[in-house]
Amino acid sequence: MASPIPIIERRRIEAELLKEVYETLVGRYGKDEAKQLISESVRRSSIAQAAQFAAQAEGGTSLQSFIDIQSNWTAENALEIKPVYRDDSRFEFNVTRCRYAEMYKAMGLGEIGGLLSCNRDGSFCEGYDPKLKMTRTQTIMEGASHCDFRYRYEADGEA
Repeated sequence: MASPIPIIERRRIEAELLKEVYETLVGRYGKDEAKQLISESVRRSSIAQAAQFAAQAEGGTSLQSFIDIQSNWTAENALEIKPVYRDDSRFEFNVTRCRYAEMYKAMGLGEIGGLLSCNRDGSFCEGYDPKLKMTRTQTIMEGASHCDFRYRYEADGEA
């Protein structure tokens, strides 16, 4: 399922609205509760969007079908990626430049940029295919030099 507009543009539009929602929530409930509500909402949205992508995967989901849709997030040079490792069950790369993080910071949303973007990555796996697992120890959004994405596709029966 190709997005009708680049995902980075979609995230910018969403962020314009969510900025107002976040500020309203902070005023009403405080920062911690506002962050929790935004996090929960974005997580649910990510799972639902992933399910839409999964439904479009010809022949069902797999690590390869997941790799094939990555161009949706990298479109318009939104991410600069350095490959690390790839085989039949692992897909690993580092993001060395993230225009999503740059965009959120420029919009004054650096405080919640991780909730709006980085937070989606793991939950996307849940909605796309429960066999797809992601680990990441650092993000550019949090000030690291790069994001370290490590995806693993579990075989049937693997824990």
